[in-house]
Amino acid sequence: MKRTMPFKNCIHLVVVGLALSLSAGVAVADVVAVVSAKNPVTAPLSNNQVVDIFLGKTGRFPDGSQAVPVDQAEGSAAREEFYLKFTGKSPAQLKAHWSKIIFTGRGKPPREVANGIEVKKLLAKDPNAIGYIERGLVDSSVKVMLAQ
Repeated sequence: MKRTMPFKNCIHLVVVGLALSLSAGVAVADVVAVVSAKNPVTAPLSNNQVVDIFLGKTGRFPDGSQAVPVDQAEGSAAREEFYLKFTGKSPAQLKAHWSKIIFTGRGKPPREVANGIEVKKLLAKDPNAIGYIERGLVDSSVKVMLAQ
C-alpha cells in the first residue's frame, strides 16, 4: 500500500525549507577586499583590478608593486560570497578556472588560509598581500580596497 503525505504537511515542509534557505542567506557576512595598513597603495581598487589579482590575470597593484592574493578556505561562506559578489563565479566555476590555468602552466591559485583572522595575520606579515575579510573584522591594521 502506498502512503502519501497529506497536502497540509507538504506545505509545511515547503515553508520550513524556504525559511531555512532565507536564514542561511542572512548568515553570510558582508566581505571586503583589504590590504595591510603598511601597503603603499592608497587609492581604493576597482572591481576589475581586484578580480584580475584574484583570478591570476595580474600580479601587480596599479602602482606596479607586487600583489599577493590570499584566499580563505574552500567552502567558507566568506570565500563563496567574495567570488560570487566580485567575480560572479560560483565555487564550481572558480575550480574550473583554476584547473585550466594550472593545466596550461599559466599560474597557480592564491594561497589559502583558514579564515578572516588568519588573512589579517598574513597581511600583517606581508604588506604586498591582498585578501578579503568580513566587514566586522576591519580595524586599523588593514585598509579596505574594495567594498560593495
